[in-house]
Formats: sequence, C-alpha cells, structure tokens
Amino acid sequence: MSTALPIAPDTPWLAPLAGYSDLPFRLLCREYGCSVAVTEMISAKGLIYNSPGTEELLQTCPQDTPLVVQLFGAEESFLLRSMELLQHRGFKYFDLNCGCSVRKVVKTGSGAALLKDPAALTRLARTLSAQAGPGCMGFKIRLGWDQQHTVYMPLAQDLEQAGAAWITLHPRWATQGFTGMADWSHLEHLKHAVQIPVIASGDLFTATDALRCIERTGVDSIMFARGALSDPSIFARYHALYRNETPPLPSFSAVCALVRRLEFLYTTHAMPRAGLLKMRTLVPRLLKGWPGVKTIRRESVYCRSWAEMLALLERHPETSNPDEV
Repeated sequence: MSTALPIAPDTPWLAPLAGYSDLPFRLLCREYGCSVAVTEMISAKGLIYNSPGTEELLQTCPQDTPLVVQLFGAEESFLLRSMELLQHRGFKYFDLNCGCSVRKVVKTGSGAALLKDPAALTRLARTLSAQAGPGCMGFKIRLGWDQQHTVYMPLAQDLEQAGAAWITLHPRWATQGFTGMADWSHLEHLKHAVQIPVIASGDLFTATDALRCIERTGVDSIMFARGALSDPSIFARYHALYRNETPPLPSFSAVCALVRRLEFLYTTHAMPRAGLLKMRTLVPRLLKGWPGVKTIRRESVYCRSWAEMLALLERHPETSNPDEV
C-alpha cells in the first residue's frame, strides 16, 4: 500500500514527544530537515470533552506540514469521533499510540496496554484505517507487553491487512519502559515480514546511530525522539551523513542560536506560557554534555524571560562538546 507521506531513508521523522513536540519545536526541527512531524500524544476523550491544553497540542500552521496527529485511547467510539472532528478541521494523517508504557496511560487500557489483546487491536485498526482513508493511518507499537508475550510480528501483519499505511516499531517490551537497549534486530525481522513501510524508533540518540540503524536493518525510515530533544539539528547531521558528508562539529554558539530561534518561534506563534516552560526544561537538554551545564540548569529555574536565559548562557565560555555526532 502506498502513502502520500514521505517515508524513505532520507526523510527522517520527529517522534511524538509528550511535553515537548509542540508547534514551535516541530518548526525548529523542520528547519533542520525533519520531513514529517508527529504531534504530542492527543487523548481522544480529551479532544471530545475539550480538556484544557488539548487545543494547544493541535496548534499548527501552513509551514507545519506534513503533520501526523497521534491519538491515544482504547474506546473505538471516542477514537472515531475524534478523528472525524480532526478531519473536519483539515487534519489528514493519524497514528494510534500502541507503545506508551506510562502508568496513567496503560491503566486506561490505552497505549501499550493495547498490545495485550492483539485481536481487539486489529479490529480497532480496521475501523480507524477505514475512517482515515488509504495511506493515512499508522500505528506505533512495541515488541509486546513483556518478553513472554512478544506479538509484534503477527500483529504488524494483521495491521497491514487491516489497512495500516505504516508501522513504527520501538523494539523494546512495554514492561521495559526505556531501560535496557533497543534490539534493532527485530526491526530487520519486521521489515522482511510486511510490505508496508517500517519506521524505526528507539535509541537513535545521534545521527550516526540513525544511519547505522538504517544500514543494519533495512527499515524505510527513522524517527528521532530523545536524540532530537538533545539536539534539534540532529536532522541536518543525519542528512549530511546520509550524503556521505561530514556534518559540522557542535558548538556552544550553535546551541545559543537554537535557543534564540526557539524564543522567536514561541513569540511568533503567541505561546508565551508554553515558551517559558520549555525555556526551563528544554534548554538544559540542549546543553547536555557541555561543561558547566549543571550550573546553567540550576540557575535557569530562576530565569523569568528568554532574555535572562540568553544572558545566563552568554556568561559561560564556549568549549568543545564531548558528545559524538
């Protein structure tokens, strides 16, 4: 089955990052070469009942395309109604979260809890795929709930038959959370088992990791998550490596430029409250691996504006980043 979305080794995706992948962050990643972005996880019930904060998660603009809306929920009626509402608003592409292992999500039967009943998930997938239309519905899964219930292979094949346009696999079991290591060998097995595109997720912390994953597994594309949180320019680095070019070395001045760009994007899109929160949580992530980051992290909680944050950064001399590309 074909899809209009770009899914290829040279079209890296941005993962749905709860608390981070809002409109300004997605736009920043797109400026560095992100081909497709996925919204933060949207509660189907929250959308129907107008829960506070849901609309901000859906904020977008013409430059924010192509965009995939990731939904979570377990009840078919709410998922269908939420998709209908979003389609009326112009959203076209959807993804069902079947991999989140956070307790407050799985206790509702959503996220990775859906992996406990593959047959029920397949029935749900058939209904959602029909509502979305050909090429417009994807599913993000894990290997299974635990090692004794590894279901990803037959499940992915059933999802393909149910109309899924792509599968994103994070090769860990739900009970692992983010501990241990993602086993990329499962990505290779899955790629050989289905005809629809397979997107890799899990332990793609650097551009080098992503290129190695593509070469080792043969998957169709990759999805950056924590790697993008630490460095949104990871997309540009990946593109350079994919073209067999040497990406520029990281620099403290480049990080400061990222921070200034984030300030501009949050201001431009009238998201001051979210911007201040991101300033205090995202900026320390961008500085991971740099000498002096502990001091900056400690002092950043007292910053009340982007100007104060930038002044704080400017007080720290530029040094070499020890992290790899």
